[in-house]
Formats: sequence, structure tokens, C-alpha cells
Amino acid sequence: MRSAQPSESVISVLVADENRMGCQLLASSLQRNSNFRVVGCAVSMVEVLHALKESEAQVAVISANLQEGPLSGFKLLRELRIAHPKTRVILLLDSSERDLVVDAFRGGARGVFNRSQSFKLLCKCIACVNQGQIWANTNEIQFVLEALGQVAPLHIVNAKGKSLLSKREEEVVACVAEGLTNREIAKQLSLSEHTVKNYLFRIFDKLGISGRVELVLYALSHREMVSAAHAGGQNTLSRKSPARESALEAHSSVVPE
Repeated sequence: MRSAQPSESVISVLVADENRMGCQLLASSLQRNSNFRVVGCAVSMVEVLHALKESEAQVAVISANLQEGPLSGFKLLRELRIAHPKTRVILLLDSSERDLVVDAFRGGARGVFNRSQSFKLLCKCIACVNQGQIWANTNEIQFVLEALGQVAPLHIVNAKGKSLLSKREEEVVACVAEGLTNREIAKQLSLSEHTVKNYLFRIFDKLGISGRVELVLYALSHREMVSAAHAGGQNTLSRKSPARESALEAHSSVVPE
């Protein structure tokens, strides 16, 4: 007889979909997996927020469309980021369109999942996101990098608008967003590789993150929009790097299709 898993290893999951039947089917499927415990099944923003007050979920699987209307899941995503920051959100998308993917991560999602993919892969997605990883394939991460490249300069700020990083640290973030390796960053900024590593460790510590892809997504969701009048500044993300494609595949947090 298989021994029961310790309760700490079971992931609490909230499911939200635009219709009751779809939500219940997904919740029932997850509940049959011993790795998950479904703590809520909701079809509206109000139901999601109420369910999380009753029982905090480690991971929330939220449809982009809820009963409030098309793309209402994006509005909920932003609310959850403020009201329930410990709950990691996966956004269910009908298609991985560029704008939807970028807006999902900009809103604070920890992963995006296309409904055309398998249930088995969704289970893996939930487990990875719960472990602190980012769930996205290479194409989806590419959308995020391109979105960052269209904004210059970039400043990572807190809710009060205060800069979290020094100018040099922001330059390192810009290089990471371009997909540069530590060696290429060192050459770009006239630093040693050891110094670049130290900067990255310091940046990760300041922002409470653990990897390069998470850093890129953090930058996207916490950026300060600066007027176009300052677009000529040196700290930009508009450089094009031939290393971008290969560097994307090296990011350990990217989950391929």
C-alpha cells in the first residue's frame, strides 16, 4: 500500500473559470491527483476573493475570462497581486497571443498556460510555479523581452515610486533582459565576470527573486514608465543582441512546450 504524502507536500489550489461546469471539471481532475488539494472553485472575481479569504491557496489557476466578462481575469490578477501576494497565479489563455502573454506577466502572473495543452502538463505547471519557477515557453518569454525592448529607460521601483536598484544595477538588469551572458555583460559594462555575478546576487537579494527569467519578468511588472522625452538616456533596453535567442534557452526557469 502506498504511504500517504505529508500534508506539507500537497499544493493547495484555487480554480477559477468562466462557467461552473468547466470549473468543476478542472477542479475534480486536480483533486484526483494526490499532489493537489483544491480549496476553491469560482466563476467570478467576487467568488475568488471570497474563497481566498476562507482558505489561502498556494497557487491559483485563473481563466483570462470570468463571468464579469472577457479578460476580466487580468483585472483579478492585479487585485490578487495586492490582496494575496503569497498566492502564485497561473493565467489560463485560449491562445498565446503576444499582448495577452505580456499583459499576464505585467499583471503579476507567475505562469501562462494555453488551454490547447494537456492536463498532465498543467499539473507540471502548477508544481513548478509553486516551487517558485516561472512557467512560459521560449516564444512567450521572447514576447516579454520584446516588450521590455520597446521601453526606455527602465527603472525598477516600489509602490511609492522609489528606485530599488542603483544605476549600475539597472544597467545589469538591462543586459540580462537582452539575453546577454555574464561574460557578455562584463564586456558590455567593462566589468569582471566576478563583479557581474556579485551584482546579480545583490539584485536577486534586493528584489527577493532567484533567477534571471524571474528578474526579467519582475522588471516588466515593476517598471516605471518614463516620458518619451527621456528616451535618449543611456540606460535603455532597446539594444539588439545576437546572443538573445541562445541565451533564452539557457534560462533554467523557462519551460519549453
